[in-house]
Amino acid sequence: MSKIQDEIKNITSALPQGVRLVAVSKYHPASCIEEAYEAGQRIFGESHVQELREKYDLLPKDIEWHFIGHLQTNKVKYIAPYVSMIHAVDSMKLLREIDKQAERVGRTIPCLLQLHVAREETKFGFTPDECRAVTEAGEWRTLSHIRLCGLMCMASNTDDKEQVRSEFRQAYDLFRELKAGPFASNPDFKERSWGMSHDYSIAREEGSTLIRVGSKIFGERI
Repeated sequence: MSKIQDEIKNITSALPQGVRLVAVSKYHPASCIEEAYEAGQRIFGESHVQELREKYDLLPKDIEWHFIGHLQTNKVKYIAPYVSMIHAVDSMKLLREIDKQAERVGRTIPCLLQLHVAREETKFGFTPDECRAVTEAGEWRTLSHIRLCGLMCMASNTDDKEQVRSEFRQAYDLFRELKAGPFASNPDFKERSWGMSHDYSIAREEGSTLIRVGSKIFGERI
């Protein structure tokens, strides 16, 4: 068994029931994904449209491709035919475009709203108040070719584990608030995508259902 396969087994065997691994394969070749695939991994995360398109053409069609990076509206059409989930929806404009392109190809695409809880400056993601406003406004209910399935966030890149825990907890608290409010009758709204190679052990204790692990599995980016 290869190092990649060892890591897949080690990570998945320690995950609580209901928590799934997204193996972040961006910048790594198709051969590495094939190794993980042979270990039973089926969900892979990519963040560049062109790279994802190339890998989709090369690799088995039962792979679930999750787009986890910032997605430009003019690139949605390229991945709409096959993407399994889009994690980082950071504007209503993007959500409308995903709906439009999903309708064009006869699909309904699962999406997560990106939440900005880290203390670091970032261009992307809804603040908690913005997220409340967008979901309560309800335009998403009129978009019949997307399915809002939950929230995604990244914690601050810090060694302070309590800060990381606090940020994941803030995201989980907001998820529960929305689940009790605008999404009370929506069974699809159940996913929490947080936790990466350096902090997924905290994330799984703070409500994550999707951990996004790359370098721990595949090594540093090439």
